Amino acid sequence: MHDPLLKNTTPEKALEVQRELMSAMASGDRQAFEQLYRLTSPRLFAVALRMLRRHAWAEEVLHDSYITAWNRAATYNPALSSPMTWLTHIVRNRAIDWMRGSDNQTDELDDSVADRYVEESDEPLQRLQQDSDAKVLANCLAHLPAEQRQSLILAYYQGLSHGEVSSHLQQPLGTIKSWIRRALDHLKSCVGL
Repeated sequence: MHDPLLKNTTPEKALEVQRELMSAMASGDRQAFEQLYRLTSPRLFAVALRMLRRHAWAEEVLHDSYITAWNRAATYNPALSSPMTWLTHIVRNRAIDWMRGSDNQTDELDDSVADRYVEESDEPLQRLQQDSDAKVLANCLAHLPAEQRQSLILAYYQGLSHGEVSSHLQQPLGTIKSWIRRALDHLKSCVGL
């Protein structure tokens, strides 16, 4: 089988490799599972971390998600979604389940973290500054051209690779990279960095 970790693959080729790995995984191929894990785990970890905001929780959710994926690989239907979409759905559901479980959240809080939250709540000026920063960033995003804003959001908030953004927006990869670079440059100057 080809090496799915090659950097210079097209989005179509990457999708084909992911589908082959899912098919092999459904047949119980542990090596395919390991390859799929290496290929997809960084992006899926980012999804979990973005939702949970704690490294340890995101690792736990990612671990549970891959166990679920292994156990349910035979139910994956390539006609309904890409492997990455299917895996992301599992991670999101696990993260939501994790957030609903109050035991998970209280068990992981240690005194230093709790103290930090108390300190933050005692600092209304600091919170006001954070709100102000968020408004500035939202304003800067609103002034981006639509294609730059959409490319940036897909890449940084949805966790898509530049190739996937290119495929999603049906634009050349070089154009996507240019839009994202221009958007980042605009944001840096807009927020004063």
